[in-house]
Amino acid sequence: MTTTGTTLVVGATGTTGSRVAARLAAGGHRVKAASRNCAPVPETEPVRFDWHDSTSHGEALRDTDRVYLVPPIGHPDPADVMLPFLEEAGGAGVRRAVLLSSSAVSAGGPATGRVHQALPGLFEEWAVLRPSWFMQNFTGEHPHARSIRENGTIPTATDEGRVAFVDADDIAAVAAHALTGTRAPNTDLVLTGPQALSYDDVAAVLSQVTGRAVTHRRLTYEQLRDRLATAMPAEFAALLAGLDRDIAGGAEDRTTGTVQQVTGRPPRGFRAFVERELT
Repeated sequence: MTTTGTTLVVGATGTTGSRVAARLAAGGHRVKAASRNCAPVPETEPVRFDWHDSTSHGEALRDTDRVYLVPPIGHPDPADVMLPFLEEAGGAGVRRAVLLSSSAVSAGGPATGRVHQALPGLFEEWAVLRPSWFMQNFTGEHPHARSIRENGTIPTATDEGRVAFVDADDIAAVAAHALTGTRAPNTDLVLTGPQALSYDDVAAVLSQVTGRAVTHRRLTYEQLRDRLATAMPAEFAALLAGLDRDIAGGAEDRTTGTVQQVTGRPPRGFRAFVERELT
């Protein structure tokens, strides 16, 4: 890594943003930690930021030369609010942008796909992180984690499809390199863990490590869509259920060496993650 100016970390209290902010600060980099409630993050400068409130953007961008972008949660087409901000950021002196997207979304695709496609035209230095599903989905307040605690089940429409789940700590490590390295990646980076697992495999590991029986509850696409629609807009529920259907078809059954190539160390495996977090 090299010395940089100031990095604006959007979503600095979230799963990846908090880790990126902490990692950059620990490395001696200046960080503006952006969140809607301006929450303090150790060793960083807190700043209020709301994707949907453009009056919060100018101060967040002041004296900033690079930015880590976490899209607005639950928005079916985040480009509508992200692209105007990114144009403002370029005009304010930001020269490097790193976008958190998804392994399921390529440039020009749905959700963050339009932002991904636009990024090279807005910044000379950029990267798009496309991680697989987070291992953290099975801890904390994620719906999967709550269902495991309350019912001992993981409901999905993935059937026997496999996912190479990735630790958010590994995503943050790659993000820190992408933000502060001498050369920007100027490409998209697909990030996975070391092994592709079905949700049956995940349930087995959770059961073995924690000593509590966990099972994979298989739903149809329609059942999952309708279940999700009770807690979010129908359009977004259909999108998420569709991602599970894609997994069932093999869309996420792959591993990459990107984490090790960028950071110099292998990604954490799922069993090691569960042993660390749940024992």
